[in-house]
Amino acid sequence: MTRTVYVNGDYLPETGAKISIFDRGFLMADAVYEVTSVLGGKLIDFAGHVKRLERSLGELDIKKPACFDDLLTVHRELVARNDLVDGMIYLQITRGSDGDRDFTFPDSETTEPTVVLFTQSKPGLADSTLSKSGARIILVEDIRWGRRDIKTVQLLYPSMAKMMARKAGCDDAWLTEEGVVTEGTSNNAYIVKGGRIITRQLSHDILHGITRAAVLRFAREAQMEVEERSFTIEEAKAADEAFFTSASAFVMPVVEIDGTALGDGTPGPVAKRLREIYLEESLKSAI
Repeated sequence: MTRTVYVNGDYLPETGAKISIFDRGFLMADAVYEVTSVLGGKLIDFAGHVKRLERSLGELDIKKPACFDDLLTVHRELVARNDLVDGMIYLQITRGSDGDRDFTFPDSETTEPTVVLFTQSKPGLADSTLSKSGARIILVEDIRWGRRDIKTVQLLYPSMAKMMARKAGCDDAWLTEEGVVTEGTSNNAYIVKGGRIITRQLSHDILHGITRAAVLRFAREAQMEVEERSFTIEEAKAADEAFFTSASAFVMPVVEIDGTALGDGTPGPVAKRLREIYLEESLKSAI
């Protein structure tokens, strides 16, 4: 079935969607994005994604598009038009195009941002087989730019790191810098030691994950101990268990880091319980 997508105010078949070759998202990666999961036809953590989107736009001085306040309507319309039950909606906003290529920004008074949304159907998204077996990850050096807290479309190195993991026969990669773990290629990273959940504190060094915020809140409500600080490669390999979080993976157990098995090599109890809590509570508030 041909998907219906959204481009600058219009709902179109994906085969008929077009943007300018001079769009700065294409030429300069001058764009931000969000991915919202859909379970049972409902949006998960939508308000958090929109709030972070607004922050990302502000940090890059991209003006909010005319449709910004209607994004919920657009998301719901795409769910309906594509009969989406489980999956994701990808949203990208670029600085737009003023009809040519230039390093300097176009005039925001005369250049409207480009807005694109499309759906991805993922039947059984919440019932991942990987969540039952646990992910195996490798560690690679983090050589990205210094504003990882802005959710831009500059994803070349994370994509390369994922391919490194695939070539190594693993599921994903965590990025490291000066001996400590920053985050995953497209997720936030956690270890568990002695029942304590440890994850890097918020800064410009990591993405301020929407799922991260919810999971940590649920963990504290469940009387789990949480420590927000950097953790070393050695700590990661010596952890009792580990996991990562993202909008599409939710809470994903990690069972191996750079060839070192964690615990008994199966998903740990903290990660499994947090996944259960996150899905249960998020479905309650889905819209």
